[in-house]
Amino acid sequence: MKIKENVEKAINDQIRMELASAYTYLSMAAYFETKAFSGFASWMRLQCQEEEEHAMRFYNYLHDRDGRVELQALEKPAHEFGTPLEVFEQSLESERQVTASIHALYDLAVKEKDHATVSMLKWFVDEQVEEEKSALDMVDKLKLAGDHPGALLILDKEAGQRSSE
Repeated sequence: MKIKENVEKAINDQIRMELASAYTYLSMAAYFETKAFSGFASWMRLQCQEEEEHAMRFYNYLHDRDGRVELQALEKPAHEFGTPLEVFEQSLESERQVTASIHALYDLAVKEKDHATVSMLKWFVDEQVEEEKSALDMVDKLKLAGDHPGALLILDKEAGQRSSE
């Protein structure tokens, strides 16, 4: 069954959000590279890759449902971010916005009785719990570290060991 037009539009909007998030994470990675925080940069690159994968899941889903992907323009991301804590707080807020968008999309699919989209979105609902937890864990650790250079270097090293599992 062909996907409904309003659900298709909402998924296209979600693709833009996922790609914009990826673009922001890539900019954060570049920022950390200039600050000699290679571990934090690696963490952000991994987030970028995950957001790109999320966008492609939506992309593929639209094609599977005989929908049409209409890519939208992305804004230039910021390139100055502040302290590692501020960057990770922005990351957490971004994940919370993505979560809210996915929940709205889920609600739309339920309203439209689009069972296939509801089923597909279940994975994203679960994934966003992990995404928010990952960012929140780093925020909490960075708050504990404060401005202590040694603690920041330890957290940077820890962030660099994160893998895409």
